[in-house]
Amino acid sequence: MDRRPEVMICLGSSCFARGNKATLKVIMRFLDEHKLKDKVNFHGGHCFGNCAEGPNISINGKLYTGVDEYNIIDILTSELL
Repeated sequence: MDRRPEVMICLGSSCFARGNKATLKVIMRFLDEHKLKDKVNFHGGHCFGNCAEGPNISINGKLYTGVDEYNIIDILTSELL
């Protein structure tokens, strides 16, 4: 069983249109800068069911709504470092 932390970004059309494209780039850069690429299971998913509150990401099953390229750094720092 994979024990790495799981970070899943919604790639549904609503979240992507609201800014998850930019957030995706920030997450990838954060994982690279902190040498976490091989320590975190980072992948995309489709529709977390909270489209009106998006953009959404999930970290270890905890849903974060209203995520953007600015607040994602604080979220990742809190959850992964």
